[in-house]
Amino acid sequence: MSDTTVPTISRTIDARGSFCPGPLMELIRAIREGQVGDVIAVWSADSGSKTDIPRWAEKAGQRMVGVFPRDGYDEIVVEKLR
Repeated sequence: MSDTTVPTISRTIDARGSFCPGPLMELIRAIREGQVGDVIAVWSADSGSKTDIPRWAEKAGQRMVGVFPRDGYDEIVVEKLR
């Protein structure tokens, strides 16, 4: 898979109206509810999510797919590994 290829998204969390730590907490809930291999996209307008979510994913043993700037928000994509 190339760096520009985003895997198929299993679930999208629209957290654009939520602020730190809301988007991260919604992602953690989705990871707990999901299956190994699920790819979860978080839409967040909170600038802290760009650093908080990748940092959490690394600590939690999940795969950080990427942070993709969109129009007015970021799409942060994480794959559940365990």
